[in-house]
Amino acid sequence: MSDANEVKLCLKVMLNKQKNKVLFAEIDSNFADVLLSFLTLPLGKIVGILKKHYGEEARMEFGSLTALYNGLANLESNHFWTEGCKDMLLNPRSSFEAECLKLKLDIGDTQPTRFFRCADTDCKKKRSNVTMYYGNIECDCGKLLSKPMGITTHEDEDEDEDDYGKDDDVDVDDGGVFTGKKISFLLTDDLKMAPSIQGSVIQTLISLGVEVPQGAEFMTVTLGFNEIIELLRASIFSETPLTDVVLRQTNTIGRSTVDLLHHKKLGSPSISKKTMTVKAVVQKSTNKLLFFQAEEDFVDFLFSLLTIPLGGVEYLLDSNTSLTNIDNLYTSITELINDKYMSSPCTRTRLIKPELPPKYLSKNQIFPLTEQTTPTIYYFESGTVAEKCYRMCFKDPKGEESYIKGPGKYIVTRDLYVIPFCKNIGRSIMKYIKIPKSDVKAVKLQIGFEEALSILKASLLSNHCLRLALVNLILKEHPLPK
Repeated sequence: MSDANEVKLCLKVMLNKQKNKVLFAEIDSNFADVLLSFLTLPLGKIVGILKKHYGEEARMEFGSLTALYNGLANLESNHFWTEGCKDMLLNPRSSFEAECLKLKLDIGDTQPTRFFRCADTDCKKKRSNVTMYYGNIECDCGKLLSKPMGITTHEDEDEDEDDYGKDDDVDVDDGGVFTGKKISFLLTDDLKMAPSIQGSVIQTLISLGVEVPQGAEFMTVTLGFNEIIELLRASIFSETPLTDVVLRQTNTIGRSTVDLLHHKKLGSPSISKKTMTVKAVVQKSTNKLLFFQAEEDFVDFLFSLLTIPLGGVEYLLDSNTSLTNIDNLYTSITELINDKYMSSPCTRTRLIKPELPPKYLSKNQIFPLTEQTTPTIYYFESGTVAEKCYRMCFKDPKGEESYIKGPGKYIVTRDLYVIPFCKNIGRSIMKYIKIPKSDVKAVKLQIGFEEALSILKASLLSNHCLRLALVNLILKEHPLPK
């Protein structure tokens, strides 16, 4: 694949007569694949992409997720079970890495999957332990699993690591990664997408809610790496993402906070009955949430939100995230694009309910998510008499099936910034917000599945996530004085 900064994607857009709004676009399967790849990006990856591209000074805050990510970055490594845990959360991987490597333009900078064994050639466990997470995972002997392994042949176990995971036969000009090869689609300004079927274009536009006024005209545009990242940003923050990118405009979304408090309930028998206990420190006179006191299980749950792909969020919230453009893109897959327009029925199913990569699922995850099966890796050893084969053990980069080491106590601010607990921190916060101690009360709350969904939804939209998500629960446990 070419350098992402050099790749250009072409599309035909229809503009209104005033040339200040995109009515719809005709896109090929390459562009459709790049657009659908947004759904494969973990939330933490999106935060990282925006921070890297726009810089810290731009204050490109993705709800409360940016503060959550920053708190994670600033947390000392001794709060995690292993060095690898923090890196897994800061740089979450996708279960669609093989597909994203084939995209004509990949804004996620996906790297080929590689496998690593013990770097110590004298290690007795060198045939046993393996990982796909480089750099911070220890072998049973205490050394790092950092020696790359070839995975296509056992004739040369020291195969150059630059050759791993490459697919020289992929033709990115044909599309066919998520959508079928050489299929065209119609795309609205708010990212509804449907197949462009010859003889039915007008009917498709009507079904998408597009009206074509007199005087509208087509224009061919090319978008590169920077424009696609801008499209990702606009799909989250703007009412008209396609218009913003094509015509370089900005139309920020205004959201109703009432709508944010509601989400559809998942009717699944696999819903967890697990609950987490937290203390909400509130102002007595107003019931205003000041901060949370929480233990490691709740903090582990919060950080694990960063590993959930955007499509997984859509699945959990039943296409009702209040990120309207992303909701539209997801429902295009569930309702408008059937299997025959996808590269395979399996691909469509995986986009609708994406899995986490192997070993990413924490025991503190309250949502009904699944992870990919751990790959089975064999170590082949050539001998003078016969070859020997050893089944290797895939090392979990987490410890105790979670990311955060326990026991531990933390303060979580309203925007999900996590700080290790100490009495001085609590006093400093109270002094800063200038609320007398007599007007403060700790309210014990139980966070279950429904409350976790509210936190997930509010984290996408508001920088006062906890206050918005749990206001009703706080009022229930601590009614306002009459």
